[in-house]
Amino acid sequence: MISTLPQIGDRITDKSASPDESTVREWIGADGFEYWAKLRTWIDESYPEVFAPDWLYGGKSRGWSLRYKKTKAFCHLVPEFRRVSAVVVMGRAEREKFEERRYVWHPQLIKLYDDAKTYIDGKWLTIAVASADDLHDVTNLLTMKRPQKSRG
Repeated sequence: MISTLPQIGDRITDKSASPDESTVREWIGADGFEYWAKLRTWIDESYPEVFAPDWLYGGKSRGWSLRYKKTKAFCHLVPEFRRVSAVVVMGRAEREKFEERRYVWHPQLIKLYDDAKTYIDGKWLTIAVASADDLHDVTNLLTMKRPQKSRG
């Protein structure tokens, strides 16, 4: 049997166990893991004691994702081969806010937003995080979706 090598963007699809940190680090690589860690730290610091992330298995095509949810979905972090992606669902309120601030977003994020199909629960944006700009876009989208918890 011929086994195919993973391609950039492939997801972890072995459903026997949710991935641990070392599996994630090995799969996404050093650069991707740096963004993975920064996103997780940013969420923990911006929303202290709000989320208890849990691993979800989305089937053979979607694989594993780390879900952040309180009562409504906040985001999913997806470990992909040699990169990390964030999935952000934009409901009606978030889409209105996005449109109001349309001129401040990076052109590639606007294109991703415009190209995303709108479902009953909103637009599902899957953003590959491979640069500081991508990380900034994701944290801005998440802050727009749910304002950060005030400290103090």
